[in-house]
Amino acid sequence: MKKYITKIVMILFVFITFISCKVSKDIETPKDAFPENFRNASVSQDTTSIADLEWKNFFTEKDIIQLIDSAVARNNDLQIATKNIEIAQYRFTQSKWNNVPEVNLFVNGSTSNPSDNSFTGMNLNQALGQKHLDDYSAGASLSWEADIWGKIRSQKQGAFASYLQSEEVKKALQTNIVANVSKGYYNLLMLDAQLEIAKQNVQLNDSTAQIIQLKYDAGQVTSLAIQQSEAQRLNSAQLIPLLEQNIAIQENALSVLTGSFPNSKVRTARLSAINVKNNAAVGIPSSLVSRRPDVKSAELALKVANAKVGITKANLYPTLKITAQGGVNSFETSSWFNIPASLFGTVAGGLTQPLLNSKKIRTEYNIAKAEREKAVLSFRQSVLVAVSEVADAMVRVEKLEKQEFFLQERVKTLQQAIKNANLLFKNGMADYLEVLVAQANLLQSELELANIKREQLSANIELYRALGGGWK
Repeated sequence: MKKYITKIVMILFVFITFISCKVSKDIETPKDAFPENFRNASVSQDTTSIADLEWKNFFTEKDIIQLIDSAVARNNDLQIATKNIEIAQYRFTQSKWNNVPEVNLFVNGSTSNPSDNSFTGMNLNQALGQKHLDDYSAGASLSWEADIWGKIRSQKQGAFASYLQSEEVKKALQTNIVANVSKGYYNLLMLDAQLEIAKQNVQLNDSTAQIIQLKYDAGQVTSLAIQQSEAQRLNSAQLIPLLEQNIAIQENALSVLTGSFPNSKVRTARLSAINVKNNAAVGIPSSLVSRRPDVKSAELALKVANAKVGITKANLYPTLKITAQGGVNSFETSSWFNIPASLFGTVAGGLTQPLLNSKKIRTEYNIAKAEREKAVLSFRQSVLVAVSEVADAMVRVEKLEKQEFFLQERVKTLQQAIKNANLLFKNGMADYLEVLVAQANLLQSELELANIKREQLSANIELYRALGGGWK
């Protein structure tokens, strides 16, 4: 008889496993969410992109590589993201066991003392000649829920998508850290260049002030010329502590990103010696799903939402649960393990259909569907933002190159104007104001040129990040 019951349970287990199905239909990632090409990009089917480069190959300055290495290894936010991945992996592993029968071992012992006037008490006294009844059991119990409607499968799929999503979150965080560290480094180089420009301009102002002093002594200019030249010198001099302050603040910010306490940062390169790359390979917009972690995360969020719809939909249908128990049982310890007389076994199976709480479960199902529609819209929005960021970075790269060309020509012109103004002023053919104005214009233009160079480098980094580069 027991063998017959066991065979029935096994056949039922296999049969239900084969007939199990998913009662909800998943929504796929919308294909029309992507444009054919980026704005102002040449029409091409070339899928190669600079984002395919590892960051160690995209950046060539060894100082940046060392800083990014430190940030990837020690940044606290990245460490937290790694722990989140570990937690998600545990949850996914746990979900794999949801369709495995739950088996428990048990050992029970009990004693009861019925009333002498009760039916049980009187019969117990007559049958056994004692006033209490002992009961001893040992065995195993089994409980298994059949995945008829694909609920457990959906739970597993949702947990797996959440695990992958946690990995994408870390990748997105790393792309931002790589971009911020490299931008911070180039910002330091710009501040170094501007500090050098300010110091050179102070020296130039000192030289001009000496000439004006000589002309004042000779009675060729008034004290107003001395005062204005001094004001010009002080204007350049006050930039020095301001730039030194900004350098220290930027170094502190890089220290936080690299997981260290505030300290100075080594930089062997000079801003003027760095070549701005011409990054033309951007690929096609649809490749952003595989390259940009935030877009991929939004796609995985849709899969999680699909799984939740499947789970809540399955909750509306009957649940088949099979339970079984077996072991040894006796009311006397001496015959507890008397085999086979003490053996016992029970098998039960039943369907449970939600009734009074069906309204609540259907509401949860409707909420899950609405959440899935939100996930589709969030995916579309993430693509929209990603494509926009790429287009912004592309136009910045293009237009900053033209701005730098005009600004370089302006600096060359002003440098020549300074030489001519000083020469004319020494020979009395130019006013001191012309010299001071030329110096002020040169200072401003050189500072702007250093800033434009830094903006060009940042624009290339932003294009690399916007395309999904930095996590490899």
